[in-house]
Amino acid sequence: MVRHLTFWQLKDEISAEDKAKIVADIRQSLEALKGRIAGLKEISVQTEKLASSNVDVMLDCLLDDEEALRAYASHPEHIAVAANKIVPFVKSRQCIDYVV
Repeated sequence: MVRHLTFWQLKDEISAEDKAKIVADIRQSLEALKGRIAGLKEISVQTEKLASSNVDVMLDCLLDDEEALRAYASHPEHIAVAANKIVPFVKSRQCIDYVV
């Protein structure tokens, strides 16, 4: 199994009100991928954070293996979510993938 964690910080110029809408949309869009991509066992998005946090959104995925991770990354539905719901609003992105 492979765990895929991604962390996004949204652009500073986005208002708090707009950020709330954007992170809700990111969460709904990513979590809707469950059951639609082979090898994707679990997917959850964390948007509720403490003031000590330095990112706005965290994605946590569990996949069958590295091949499933590659398939997820290149899947058209995942690419569409990233291109339309995430990339336009992101200031920074960090990711870690590891075997569990």
